Amino acid sequence: MPKKTITKKKYTPTTKEKYMCARHKKFFTEELLKWKNDIIKSNNLGNILNSSDDNVSSADVIDQASSYTDKSVEMKSLNRSRKLISKINSALQRIKDGTYGFCEETGEPIGLKRLMARPVATLSIEAQERHERDEKIFIDD
Repeated sequence: MPKKTITKKKYTPTTKEKYMCARHKKFFTEELLKWKNDIIKSNNLGNILNSSDDNVSSADVIDQASSYTDKSVEMKSLNRSRKLISKINSALQRIKDGTYGFCEETGEPIGLKRLMARPVATLSIEAQERHERDEKIFIDD
């Protein structure tokens, strides 16, 4: 008799449940931690692969320039990763203190779809759009 394999269905938060119930918080905590670990792993791999860059001391100016450009792009990427990890840590702290999932400006729920698309979101779609409009007006002046 063939052995039955039980596949565990991945939980997805729904609007049928109370907003930011324990299951929602657990789901987003796991997603954020997984995302953070993926970022850390990819950055560590990048650092290992690029640690043996011999072109910096090369006599060829083109090799040096290329190496400098590569390092510049790598540093920008690492900086973005650090900022993202900081946002993830903030989101994890908000889960602990009970403010996760609620707009920083209005206090209204951000919404599950938005949080699943952008788990570090701190503004509702309306507040984010208002913020971007205000920013555009400020830039255009």
